[in-house]
Amino acid sequence: MSTLAELKARHLKDAEFAAAYVEADAEYSVLEAMIGARVAAGLTQGALAERMGTTQSAVARLEGGRVSPTVETLRKYA
Repeated sequence: MSTLAELKARHLKDAEFAAAYVEADAEYSVLEAMIGARVAAGLTQGALAERMGTTQSAVARLEGGRVSPTVETLRKYA
C-alpha cells in the first residue's frame, strides 16, 4: 500500500497532472487565505454574508471554491 506522499510523488511525474496540481494548489491557497482572514476577523459566514448583502450559503459556496466570483464579489468579501 502506498502512502499519500508516495502516491502524490508518483503522479507528479506526469506533466499534465503536475500542471493541474499546481493550478488547483494555487486556488486552494487563495481560499485558505480568504477563510483565514474571515476567521481572524472573528466573523462567521453568516455575519460576513450580512455585511456583503448576500446569504450564508453564497459565502459557503464562495469559500468552498464551487463558484467563480466576480471582482465585485471579491471586493465585497474583502
